[in-house]
Amino acid sequence: MQLPVNAFKEGLRARRPQIGLWKGLPDPYTSELVAGTGFDWLAIDGEHSPNDLRSILSQLQAIAPYPVSAVVRTLSDDVAMIKQYLDIGAQTLLVPMVETAEQAARIVAATRYPPAGVRGVGSALARASRWNQVEGYLQRCHEQLCVLVQVESLKGMQNLRAICGVEGIDGVFFGPADLSASMGMIGRTTDPAVQKAIDEGIKVVGECGKAAGVLSTDRAVAHKHLELGAVFVAVGADTTLLVRAAQELAAAFKRPG
Repeated sequence: MQLPVNAFKEGLRARRPQIGLWKGLPDPYTSELVAGTGFDWLAIDGEHSPNDLRSILSQLQAIAPYPVSAVVRTLSDDVAMIKQYLDIGAQTLLVPMVETAEQAARIVAATRYPPAGVRGVGSALARASRWNQVEGYLQRCHEQLCVLVQVESLKGMQNLRAICGVEGIDGVFFGPADLSASMGMIGRTTDPAVQKAIDEGIKVVGECGKAAGVLSTDRAVAHKHLELGAVFVAVGADTTLLVRAAQELAAAFKRPG
């Protein structure tokens, strides 16, 4: 059995725009529902959504037959947690709240087996290796792993070039919500100062030879980020799409007053 190819990582390397949808609904049925709608990647959220290891596993299994990549956002940079996500088959991880190059280096180490890193070896129990049926998994799995870090604070922005310089970091994702809060403008993700910081960040990441990513549900802003050089852009969230569509449908049938 061959090591699965990470199409998302290949897209980043080729600088092909990868358009994504955020997945907050913690259910494999909803993940499969959107898996065939044309997005390049789905972000399965383990930070702000009520996902756990088993619900993320079931979503990875649900979307596996479809031509879409899974990006798993972790709860934190915990080494043991990263090991578990990798073992259930996540090939692309997005780690939130990264502020220093040292933290980024620890995250990369958590995804590599010794001597290159500190990932614990348990491939006989792991879906990632197809339970030791993938030839050379222990020696080659890092080739298809994609490590993304989320920079979303003023401290992280100040250390952006150093973070980008860490070997093994494939891309940097900017979180507008937390960044706006860090800048004293919580909830104002489209404020010119916040957007300027992200725009400059996209430029820096590109200059460092890494892929830049961002989330924006504003279509004009998302297009602007793509034009500035962002490679992976999430343009919506399943929860928001459902709420807005439900509100519009209800409003169309409710009588005034």
